[in-house]
Amino acid sequence: MKQDYLVQIQQTIDYIEAHIGEELSLSRLAQVAKLSDFHFHRVFQSMAGETVMEYVRKRRLAISAYQVAYSDAKLIDIALDTGFQNHETFTRAFKRIFEMTPGDYRKRGIKPYAYSKLNVLQRKYNPYLGGIRMEYKIITKPAFKVIGYEIHTRANGDNHKEIPAFWQEYMQKGLSKNIPNRVHKDSPVELGICYNFDMGSDSFSYLIGMEAESFDGVQGDGLVCCEFDTAEYAVFTTPKVPREQFSSSIQSTWMTVFGEWFPHSGYEHAGKPEFELYDERSNHELAEIQMDIYIPIKKKA
Repeated sequence: MKQDYLVQIQQTIDYIEAHIGEELSLSRLAQVAKLSDFHFHRVFQSMAGETVMEYVRKRRLAISAYQVAYSDAKLIDIALDTGFQNHETFTRAFKRIFEMTPGDYRKRGIKPYAYSKLNVLQRKYNPYLGGIRMEYKIITKPAFKVIGYEIHTRANGDNHKEIPAFWQEYMQKGLSKNIPNRVHKDSPVELGICYNFDMGSDSFSYLIGMEAESFDGVQGDGLVCCEFDTAEYAVFTTPKVPREQFSSSIQSTWMTVFGEWFPHSGYEHAGKPEFELYDERSNHELAEIQMDIYIPIKKKA
């Protein structure tokens, strides 16, 4: 039995805590977890709710704020001890979160709680609880073209607000009607695609669109054309649920994939675009709805 991912991620969290003052790169932490860089990036994000580098930044600020409040140490020493390269970087990051400089924070006598490190071992996801049973298939999807609308967002929490707002705008404006050359002409099949990942900045592109036969004659403000390479995917179908439970069932399925399926699957995330597929099964006029999640995979080394 392979080591549980929860244990591997918790070991990485413990490592971060013990080495908070050192340079902590994604690659270094992925080595601690014994996972490839991109797969570690997605596993950590799924289990912790934020990317690993965002977690490191917040832990540094939480620890430094506590030291600013409860010690007489020089601010520059606190900055260096918690992994900031210099006073300016520390002050800028501190002010962004606390809306004041470390000096003002100390002068006001603010006394924060000693927030503890994350413990993912307290969050165990089971695909066979709550009526959720993992249904999946492994497929090779040929290269495909997509026409649609795109935003750029960050996996630091912004994505949880910006992507739903983007979908709402897309539906309210009826933007699907502007998409030409559709492969599925009779019944719309819409894709929500995450791609162009930049793990350094936690940024990525998100495209709402439909598969297209060609890019010929594409016109219209904001329409973008993207072509995606052939890839192997693990395809997971969410359980059928009433529409008011749809969002939570999608989130639960994502968590279950990374927390339960991947550790024992023999696969890891391939670092290529991933997407959600919404077809006639996702029609909100139905009593119960579901959709598919496509995750690019590769065999573990």
